[in-house]
Amino acid sequence: MTTGWRRFGALGAGLAGLAMVAAAETDTAGWAPAQFTLDNGMDVLVLPDHRAPVVTHMVWYKVGAMDEAPGKSGLAHLFEHVMFKQTDDIADGEFDRIVTRSGGRSNAGTSWDYTVYYEQVAKPHLSRMMALEAERMTDLIIDEDPQGSFITERDVVKEERRQTLESSPSRVLQEKVFAEVFKGHPYEISIIGRMEEVSALTPQDGMAFYRTFYSPENAVLVVAGDVTPDEVRALAQQHYGPKVPSGLVSETRNWQTLPPLDRTLDVEHTDPKVRQPVWSRYYDGTSLFLDRETALALEVGLEVLGGGSTSLLSRRLVEDQKLAISVGSTVYSFLRDGGPSLIYASPSPGVSLDTLEAAVMAEIAAILEEGFDEADVRRVRNSLAASAIYQRDSQMSMARTFGAWVTIGGDVQDILDYPDDVRAVTAERALAAVRDVFRPDAHFIQARLLPETEAME
Repeated sequence: MTTGWRRFGALGAGLAGLAMVAAAETDTAGWAPAQFTLDNGMDVLVLPDHRAPVVTHMVWYKVGAMDEAPGKSGLAHLFEHVMFKQTDDIADGEFDRIVTRSGGRSNAGTSWDYTVYYEQVAKPHLSRMMALEAERMTDLIIDEDPQGSFITERDVVKEERRQTLESSPSRVLQEKVFAEVFKGHPYEISIIGRMEEVSALTPQDGMAFYRTFYSPENAVLVVAGDVTPDEVRALAQQHYGPKVPSGLVSETRNWQTLPPLDRTLDVEHTDPKVRQPVWSRYYDGTSLFLDRETALALEVGLEVLGGGSTSLLSRRLVEDQKLAISVGSTVYSFLRDGGPSLIYASPSPGVSLDTLEAAVMAEIAAILEEGFDEADVRRVRNSLAASAIYQRDSQMSMARTFGAWVTIGGDVQDILDYPDDVRAVTAERALAAVRDVFRPDAHFIQARLLPETEAME
């Protein structure tokens, strides 16, 4: 989600919550991820962390919103909800109660690229958590009962869309923009799905989806915490090992390289609930998976340009000229097929979006003409590397980062190498990458979020 965790909506983490950051120093002495594969094809990743007797247990499925059939948008996210309902051996609602009685917590999330389920518990409960996940991997109950789990959760998802997307002007605009940025690509449709298509989803759709994608050879087990690889291997073989592959999982998915933008377009959304206008532009970008060198250079360069209060744009437009209350730039480098580079700003009181747009683009042109200062680039490189290393302080962040990357086909070593790789980005490389994004002939999608009264004027 970046994807979002189940209790926080499906759109959040699919876009921002799973940014690709490293989780460990490049020196892994005394701490090293371990990988192996069960006989049924299920991949396993173990991330030892012996600071506390706690474990994070995650099952990542190689299926997300991009794998939905035409006209079936929202099915991957809906299914995430259904997975917490009834199985052959677990009553409706019992899954969460078991985890809670164990002193743990559970949740799930859906993105375009994957779906993930997790539990975090004290180490003695790890075996029970594996048994629960293994049970719902193959024994979920889906029927046509109007009061059954599929129909009731479909209504829950529709209400979630109303509350988290349709009632949020910024998310309505984002959905419109992404439909243009990703036009013709599986990322085009929002993860939560179109309302009319979600309403038409049937239990038969759900069962077909389940039988096709929820199978051990289509899953990655990630266990982070106070465990050894041998302990995890024994438990995984006990609980997941007996699960028979469905044989229905295709060796290929709907992934396709995101084509460059071939048009420039304005997208606007007005709403009386808007209190602060926002201007933004979406340009071509890339991903760490597709083009690691360019993605790293863009991460550094766009951070120098507009990454927080110390960035060049913030100093000039917020502090000096006082034309904006905020300004920033970033790249969606965590999406497997690539995502856009983004520049955005919000005006100070009395400043129109036209004035702000002109000022932002003028400053970008001036900065790219002047070039980056080596000190600014060094500061950003060190900050990104340090943030990546500090991620290991959070067992959950570590499991999410490694799990997301491995599930889309990335290599564990890429994460371990991230601090060194980002420190190796030169000012010249960062500048060249950003100049290419904002080249004069570049197409972009421009978005404006406006109060209704301002739009009328």
